[in-house]
Amino acid sequence: EGVRQVSGFRGQGSGVRGQELMAQTPRQWPQVLIGFHEKMKQDFNQENLSGRIQAVSVSDRKGVVKHNVDQARLVVDHGLAGDAHAEGGIRQVSLLSLSSINKMVAAGAQVKPGDFAENLTVEGLEVMNLPVGTRLRVGPEVEMEITQIGKTCHQGCAIRQLVGDCVMPREGVFARVLKEGLVK
Repeated sequence: EGVRQVSGFRGQGSGVRGQELMAQTPRQWPQVLIGFHEKMKQDFNQENLSGRIQAVSVSDRKGVVKHNVDQARLVVDHGLAGDAHAEGGIRQVSLLSLSSINKMVAAGAQVKPGDFAENLTVEGLEVMNLPVGTRLRVGPEVEMEITQIGKTCHQGCAIRQLVGDCVMPREGVFARVLKEGLVK
């Protein structure tokens, strides 16, 4: 539902955690934002936005909650080393805003970063509002590009069964790795 992608490519925090994340949106705003609400157009009048990595999460198989790690390596055209979803393609890395997790907590779900199977939990930046093509720079080394917003939840999703809802189909984003390095 509401999935947008590039054709052909395709909790609770405890203070300041990880690396700064900078987002630089495409320069072609009129084309990118056609059909979006006026409020979204206003939100994107800034060229650079920033947030922080709150959690880095991996799992050894798909469809399950991920566990948090101190750091991991993002690999070009692959994804997050050690994660079951790292296999190239357009969905190499998944990102979710901490505010999305906090909405679920406010609704009564006992969830934390990684429980929605996201690789990177971002604080201070609403990643679901970034358009496809946005470049993300994490720390001094890593660069990614948003390739897809939202996804179709698969049948028997463990996350949906665990918490009764899954925000990833609506608010999760996916990226491909352009420049590799450590993320923490």
